[in-house]
Amino acid sequence: MSVMVRIPTPLRRITKGQDKVRVEGDTLQKVISSLETQYPGIKERLCDDTGNLRNFVNIYVNGEDVRFLQGINTGLKAGDEVSVVPAVAGGA
Repeated sequence: MSVMVRIPTPLRRITKGQDKVRVEGDTLQKVISSLETQYPGIKERLCDDTGNLRNFVNIYVNGEDVRFLQGINTGLKAGDEVSVVPAVAGGA
């Protein structure tokens, strides 16, 4: 079962410039593992040393923030869209 993952600009050098990639997985954790298999180095930018999502990375499934779902264990189905959005900070 495949899902579409939208890749933000800062991570596209890992995905060879692709802004969208299709990977297999029925949970977010499995999708991240599939991403790592196809694009080594991407997992360390999304997950910390314990395997949890990094605080400065926001991930959405079909527009819903996974922090309000089941986090890294969020279930996925064929055709779902996963969006990786790096947090933006700053101010005047």
